[in-house]
Amino acid sequence: MEIERKWMVTGWPVGFAETEEFLMRQGYISVKPTVRLREEAKKGGKTAYILCFKSAGGLCREEIETEIAPALFGDLAKKIIGKPLIPKLRRNYALPGGLALEVNHVDEGAPTEFWYAEVEFPTEAAARAWRPESCGLGTYLCEEVTNQPGQSMGAYWEATRGK
Repeated sequence: MEIERKWMVTGWPVGFAETEEFLMRQGYISVKPTVRLREEAKKGGKTAYILCFKSAGGLCREEIETEIAPALFGDLAKKIIGKPLIPKLRRNYALPGGLALEVNHVDEGAPTEFWYAEVEFPTEAAARAWRPESCGLGTYLCEEVTNQPGQSMGAYWEATRGK
């Protein structure tokens, strides 16, 4: 079960220690249901190739991820998806209580580029109770889109890459 809240943001947060950075590319075999491919290259680390299945939902949804071989990733991206994958730069930041802020810059340089941030939680109750201002992020995380239709990466894929 994935339990996360999402916000539209602008730029990287100020005053927080970056803990990880990933260069990513992702594409969708299907949006409904969500079947996603993602390449995740960790700065200073390894590159992972992930096949992911997600259920519908907003705050809480089922997510199944499995690592696949690079050759299978390449075949699926080319032969099944056949469209340019979405580039993303993700930076993670440590938050109090063991939480992490994940900030993503999507399609940098494209007319449709945008930024969003997510925080994953251990329980639904923790997600609902958490307030961004509790750790100095009230101004940065002010446009929450967690349960708003059309605010998923799948919706962005459909809008920019077609169905």
